[in-house]
Amino acid sequence: MSKQIMVAGLAIGGGAPVTIQSMTNTKTEDIEATVAQIRRLCAAGCDIVRVAVPNKAAAKAIGAIKAQTDCPIVADIHFDYRLALESVAAGADKIRLNPGNIGGEERVKAVAMACAQKGVPIRIGVNGGSLEKPLLQRYGGVTPEALVESALSHIALLNRYDFDDICVSLKASHVPLTMAAYRLMWERTQYPLHLGVTEAGTLHMGTIKSAMGIGGLLAMGIGDTLRVTLTADPVEEVYLARDILKAAGLRRDGPELISCPTCGRTNIDLIPLAQEVERRLEDVQKPITVAVMGCSVNGPGEASAADVGIAGGNGIGILFRKGEIVRTVPQEELVDALMELIHGMN
Repeated sequence: MSKQIMVAGLAIGGGAPVTIQSMTNTKTEDIEATVAQIRRLCAAGCDIVRVAVPNKAAAKAIGAIKAQTDCPIVADIHFDYRLALESVAAGADKIRLNPGNIGGEERVKAVAMACAQKGVPIRIGVNGGSLEKPLLQRYGGVTPEALVESALSHIALLNRYDFDDICVSLKASHVPLTMAAYRLMWERTQYPLHLGVTEAGTLHMGTIKSAMGIGGLLAMGIGDTLRVTLTADPVEEVYLARDILKAAGLRRDGPELISCPTCGRTNIDLIPLAQEVERRLEDVQKPITVAVMGCSVNGPGEASAADVGIAGGNGIGILFRKGEIVRTVPQEELVDALMELIHGMN
C-alpha cells in the first residue's frame, strides 16, 4: 500500500478512494472565468483542480479563486521557483513541479521549506517529452527505467531537505510505456501515484488510450489519483474519469448503464433509445445498474444483474427489475416508464 498525503484535508494514497483531477484551461488570472470553470468541474465530480501558473498574476489569483470555490487547488509550476513560493503564499493546496527544472539546489530547498511550513504536498511530474538529456543518452531514449530514474532523482533532491510529502506521475503518450513506468515505480517505492496518459488526444482516441492505460493500471491495483487528458472541454475529462473508475469497480457514485449490441433479433431502434436513457440518467445520483436491451426474449435474462431495465419488442416494450418483468408498455413510453420506476426506487 502506498503512503498517504493530504491535499487540503483530502487523502491521496494509503488506501483512500482514488481521486479525480482535472485542469482548467482558462487564464488563471481571469478569476471570474477560472472560478466558473472550477465550479463546473466540481459539479461534474472533480475532486482536485489544477491551474496553470505561468506568471505572478496567476499565482496571486489563487487566493481569490480559493475563496470562491470548494475544490483543493494545485498550482502548476514550470521553471520559475518564485512562482511556486508565490502560489504557496497565496494558499495553493498542492504544487506540481519538476524539481530538476527550477534551478539550483537552493531554489529547490526554498520551495521544499515553504511547502513544509504550510503542509503543502508536491507532485513530481515526470514527462516523457521533457526527460533529462543524460537519461535519454544513457537509456537510448524514453524508457520506463529512464522515467523512474528521473522521478527517483527528484525525490532524492527533495528528501535532501527533509521533504517527503510527495506523490509522483510518470506520463508518456505511449500507453504500454506509461503502464510499464508506473508499474516499475509501484514495485520500487511506496509514494502515491498520480495516473495519466499525457497528450492522449481528442475525445475519441483520448478515451481509448486513457481507458487502456489508466484503467489497466487501476485493475492491477496501481494508482491513487488520476487525470484523464483530452483535447476537449475539461468537464469531459471528469466524466470519463468517473466512468473509468466505475468500470474498474472502484466507484459506485451514480448509475451505470449497460446495453446490448444490436443484432438480427432487435425489433426496436436501440441506439437512440440507449442514448436517450444515458442522457436522462445524467441527473440521477442513485448507485444503480440500468439495462437497455434490444430483445424482449433474452433481454431480461441477459441483464438479470441489473437493478432495472427495459427491452424492446414488436411495438411493445417491457420493464423489468432484477430480471423479473414488471409490466409491458408501448415502445414510445419505455423511457418515461423506466425513469418513473427509477425515481420511485429507494
